[in-house]
Amino acid sequence: MLWTLLLAVLLLLLLHAQLHVCLRELRSATPSSGNATQRLPGAIIIGVRKAGTRALLEMLNLHPDVEVAKAEVHYFNLDENYRRGLDWYRAQMPLSRPGQLTVEKTPGYFTAPLAPGRVRRMDGSVRLLLIVRDPAERLVSDYTQVLHNRQQRHKPYQPLEELLLRQGRIDPGYKALQRSLYHQHLGRWLAHFPREQVHIVDGEALIRDPFPELRRAERFLELPPRISPSNFYFNATKGFYCLLSAGHDKCLDESKGRPHAPLSAAALRDLCRFFREPNRRFFNMVGRSFSWC
Repeated sequence: MLWTLLLAVLLLLLLHAQLHVCLRELRSATPSSGNATQRLPGAIIIGVRKAGTRALLEMLNLHPDVEVAKAEVHYFNLDENYRRGLDWYRAQMPLSRPGQLTVEKTPGYFTAPLAPGRVRRMDGSVRLLLIVRDPAERLVSDYTQVLHNRQQRHKPYQPLEELLLRQGRIDPGYKALQRSLYHQHLGRWLAHFPREQVHIVDGEALIRDPFPELRRAERFLELPPRISPSNFYFNATKGFYCLLSAGHDKCLDESKGRPHAPLSAAALRDLCRFFREPNRRFFNMVGRSFSWC
């Protein structure tokens, strides 16, 4: 009986020693997260609202050297947040390891007059991404989102043409229209940052064929090419590309691809005519043109 007890104790000691060795080896084989910390972003998606900023962020997040802030932070465009200081802003960022790039996106930055100077004071070398789409389509999408939100809260909202037109003419004071005057807002950013520090992403091309736009973004961000065509597949039901990474797929939420609010052909023609000169100015600023209405 005594020998059996001693043998059992000896076996337990051997098992404990073996378990200790295995745990030590497992810890040494697992990458250390001790250097992971919250860092200020090295790149910011500054806009444009309703041009595909969420899609761009999710696609960049496919890259192993990128960590993204999951929520819009609204630090540089809201005074109440900006007064909280850089420590608060940093605390909204994800954990990242040395060598990884932290990316934040808040499309409200693009049109906020004070945002460019505030971003510059944080980091004059931060890289900026601006995704744009046809300004007329962006306006209708902008209105559609506000309309949907009002309907969800059972609140009335004016038809689009009542907001867009005043005495039969395009109203330049309509806020959704002003957000589509890309040249005005970009001009403020270029007063603080050189043109080569702002990368323009074609929002329509990103939806139609994501990979080429992502490859150009990788180069701009000085990231090694890690995103490939195999990271995307076309979802015929949704009508746009979804993401595929490590065997898991992800599609953007149901608000993407939501049917637009109606706009008469005559009003759309007037809108396209109104945007002709602002678009030309924007094309000159960025050194390229787009097939917009």
